[in-house]
Amino acid sequence: MARSKNLFTTVILMALFAVAMSRRISLVDKIDDNWYYAHATFYGDMSGGETMQGACGYGDLFQQGYGLETAALSTALFNNGLTCGACFELMCVNDPQWCIQNAAGTIKITATNFCPPNYDKPDGNWCNPPLQHFDLSMPMFTKLAPMRAGIIPVKYRRVPCVKKGGVRFEIKGNPNWILVTVYNVGGAGDVSNVKIKGSNTDWIQMSRNWGQEWQTGTMLGGQSLSFQLTTSDSKMLQLDNAVPANWQFGQNFEAASNF
Repeated sequence: MARSKNLFTTVILMALFAVAMSRRISLVDKIDDNWYYAHATFYGDMSGGETMQGACGYGDLFQQGYGLETAALSTALFNNGLTCGACFELMCVNDPQWCIQNAAGTIKITATNFCPPNYDKPDGNWCNPPLQHFDLSMPMFTKLAPMRAGIIPVKYRRVPCVKKGGVRFEIKGNPNWILVTVYNVGGAGDVSNVKIKGSNTDWIQMSRNWGQEWQTGTMLGGQSLSFQLTTSDSKMLQLDNAVPANWQFGQNFEAASNF
C-alpha cells in the first residue's frame, strides 16, 4: 500500500515538473539567459533629454514618464526594427578603471531606437555591423560607469519586460488609414503580429509599418477597437474594447491588462 502511495506521489510530482518545464521553455523561447559581450555609450544629459525614439515609432511617448530606461541599438541588435520593445539587462565588465564596483549591479533597458552605422567611417564607429552596441540615456549609463568613461565594455542578455499598467496604443493617421503605435508591452516586449477589430467588423490583419507601428486601410472611425497582439515568443493577448468608440487621432489609450 505504501509503495503504491509513493508511486502515485512520484507520478504527480513528475507531472508537475513537466508542466513547469514546459512553461519555462515557452517563456525562454525568445528570452535568452546567456550573457553576451557588447559595448555601450550614452546620449543626451542627466535629464534624459535628446532622446532618440523615432526608429521604433514611439515618437515622444517615452518622454511621458518612460524616457530614461530606453536605448538605441546597433544594426546587429536592431534587426530591422523587429527588436523594438524588447528588454535587455546590462552590466559593465572587464574595465576596472571605469566600471563602478559593487554599487552598480545591472541596469534594464527597453529597445526604442536604432543607432545608425556610418560606412564612411569603418573604424571607431560602434554601431557598424557586426558590432553589438547600446546607446543609453546618460542617467542609465552613469549607473554603470562615470560619464567621462565614454564607451565601456558590457555584458548583456535578453530579459522579460516588466511594465506598469496595461499595454498602450497611440492612434494616428486619417479616416482612410490608421496607424497604431503599440508600446508598454510586458513579457517578450517585441510584438510580432497585430490584429484589430472594430465593434462593427471582424478581425483585420494589420501590417507592420515600421518598428512597433502597425497599419490598416480599413475605415474604423466611430467604432470601439479591440486588438490581438502576438509577441516574439508566440504568446497572444486579446484586448477587447481597448479603445472607446469616441477615439480621436493623436490620442493614446491604456488597455486593462498586459502580458
